[in-house]
Amino acid sequence: MSRAEQPSRRTVLAAAVAAAVAGGSAQAVTAAAADGSAEPAPDPAAGPADTPAAGSVAARFADYRSWTTYSDWRAGTARGTRAVAGVRPGVALGTPLGTVDYTDPHTKTTAGWEYATWTSPVQTLTVPATEAIASWNASTPAGTWLQIELKGTYSDGTDTPWYVMGRWASGDQDIKRTSVDDQSDGRSTVWTDTFAIDDASTGLRLASCRLRLTLYRRPGTKLTPTVWRLGVMGSDVPDRFTVPASLPGLAQELPVPRYSQEIHQGQYPEYDSGGEAWCSPTSSQMIVEYWGGRLTAEQLAWVDPSYADPQVCHAARYTYDHQYGGCGNWPFNAAYAATFKDLQGVVTRLGSLTDLETLIAAGIPAMTSQSFLKDELTGAGYGTSGHLMTVIGFTAEGDVIANDPFSADDHAVRRVYRRREFENIWLRTKRYNASGKIVSGTGGVCYLYFPARPTARQCQALSAVGVRV
Repeated sequence: MSRAEQPSRRTVLAAAVAAAVAGGSAQAVTAAAADGSAEPAPDPAAGPADTPAAGSVAARFADYRSWTTYSDWRAGTARGTRAVAGVRPGVALGTPLGTVDYTDPHTKTTAGWEYATWTSPVQTLTVPATEAIASWNASTPAGTWLQIELKGTYSDGTDTPWYVMGRWASGDQDIKRTSVDDQSDGRSTVWTDTFAIDDASTGLRLASCRLRLTLYRRPGTKLTPTVWRLGVMGSDVPDRFTVPASLPGLAQELPVPRYSQEIHQGQYPEYDSGGEAWCSPTSSQMIVEYWGGRLTAEQLAWVDPSYADPQVCHAARYTYDHQYGGCGNWPFNAAYAATFKDLQGVVTRLGSLTDLETLIAAGIPAMTSQSFLKDELTGAGYGTSGHLMTVIGFTAEGDVIANDPFSADDHAVRRVYRRREFENIWLRTKRYNASGKIVSGTGGVCYLYFPARPTARQCQALSAVGVRV
């Protein structure tokens, strides 16, 4: 759970949309300043085409696109980067464009970095979007890091600035992993990890977008980050307090490990003190280990040996967003999962529990983000302004089996929640909080972690919910 019954960034986002917040656009570091927007215009016809299944509810509200193949990386605009072939194609730093200084806002340390850029082709969104979320999978050896930016074209033909969607490294020895605040052009704003149209009621939408990677390394070395997957999810989920009910279609449960966030209450204040703040990394670690991801004793040596489940402490440290001040940055969690051998992670939106049943049937659990009052989810025993839990199956009656990390101990993590209640609190975009005020819901946000080389059945399931592998 993320700060239960306190205003979350999603609540702040809803308030900001209503107020049509305006503000100065933050200046993207290095490449944006160094190379601006002067690079050649990419071919809109090039690149991937992750088309959601026509029968999916999600197809009407969300559009996830990704770059994963050698052809995808070749289709982008490379300035000092190179496409890498092989079993897991990617993009890496080749010949740097130059060196630039970066002052880490969290350590105040300034260092010089060689850099190069890769910019995706323009992607026209099949769902003109009110929100967009980028996610990525990458390797960043010590001495390297990367930045992800988004630039879009509005439905009226004008452009957004280049918005920083994250400055990321898998470790924390070189830079502090961070989102960037105070980015707005008066029409759209970036809230931690989410691009949002300030006032959707005007009809303004994000019609197309492209992403830019800037890869960094210490000068004079041959080190390089390598990005294997880059994706963006654009969505326009209608305002709604209730959603259509889906019919049960599957009875199956996956053997996902169970971890409680609550046994970590008060641990590591520098990573937001455990407990209710660690729902996202705790859920991430459950699924990472379901897929066979394991941490070594050496990797866990920094954790106090008196703490149970040290791997959850590790997940919190390595998903922590130093600007947000928490572990709930959605893309940072997906990127963390992909640091484990042969795993991928994406952030997307799904349209119904039927989509989750499709994934579970193929052996793929999912993490869902939801907010609710105590009496809206029978058996939960709490209310929350934002919480992640792991869906691991469905009962014969169609109810949701979830590993809910907001539990007293690991044994209590497995819960069964009523289908209709769960579906509504996950998919709605509007709700009433404990004070009776209208606030936001997440509208079906979901993390999906799956093998780098999924089976044919897993590929089919992922394709059915709009994720190309």
